[in-house]
Amino acid sequence: MSPEVETLVAILVATLRAGTPLVFAALGELVTEKSGVLNLGIEGMMLIGAVAGFIATVLTGSPFAGVVFAMLAGTLVSLLFGVLTLTLLTNQVATGLALTIFGIGLSAFVGLGYIGTPIQGLQPLAVPLLGDIPVLGLLLFRHDPLVYLSLVLLAAVAWFLARTRAGLVLRAVGESHEAAHAIGYPVIAIRYLAVMFGGAMSGLAGAYLSLVYTPQWTENMTAGRGWIALALVVFATWRPARVLLGAYLFGGITIVGLHIQAAGFEASSHLLAMLPYLATILVLVLISRDANRIRLNAPAALGKPFHPDA
Repeated sequence: MSPEVETLVAILVATLRAGTPLVFAALGELVTEKSGVLNLGIEGMMLIGAVAGFIATVLTGSPFAGVVFAMLAGTLVSLLFGVLTLTLLTNQVATGLALTIFGIGLSAFVGLGYIGTPIQGLQPLAVPLLGDIPVLGLLLFRHDPLVYLSLVLLAAVAWFLARTRAGLVLRAVGESHEAAHAIGYPVIAIRYLAVMFGGAMSGLAGAYLSLVYTPQWTENMTAGRGWIALALVVFATWRPARVLLGAYLFGGITIVGLHIQAAGFEASSHLLAMLPYLATILVLVLISRDANRIRLNAPAALGKPFHPDA
């Protein structure tokens, strides 16, 4: 391959890796919001998942065990959010923000003794013969297992929401919890399950960062990716397939910024680090200009509290 092709392939491969945690986190939030619940605590859940997965890997020597523990940790934290917002009816926005602050502080405290600890993270798969194909082999058949899992989960979520009765019920709860309750659906139980799924996916996203993307633990290593995942759900207009496009778009912006810096261009590293977040703001500004489109696609009961006795 020519140097130009090698560079392009390297950027595309790195883009897939950079976008994978965003796919996990945004898919979880999409399902949560489809049920009518707005959870702004993705950043905190990702950090707790990252530190839990890292510690479990250090203690067991198995990154797969780390992934499982990260998902469990994310699920447990999401249950705390669920109890506060679904049972005690606290404000979802305020509770989600508090969850993020809680996750940042707790992960920093728990992971203090593990900073700089080396681990053997998840390694890329080497598919025989297919992985040796020029260009396509690198692009398609030499990724770590979680990259492929993100694509499987994307397809599964899209199928679940569009083709299954349970997915239809979930969407119905997000559109009108009163009507869903009136015909006998357990609104609170359904929302708890959706919130738990979102927590598990945020934990998985955090595990990807600490076990694959940068196999180490550092405080606040998510670096705002939880907020980008939240923006991705709006960018995707609550459609799973568009989540993938948005995740790789923002991942690609991150990687291109790194390559610009590596190429020796005279640009501030701080400015280049800002690029994904500037792109997020720009996309949200452009999307918000079409308020009617957002209203048509957003779940009608999003963020609204519900009590079956009300």
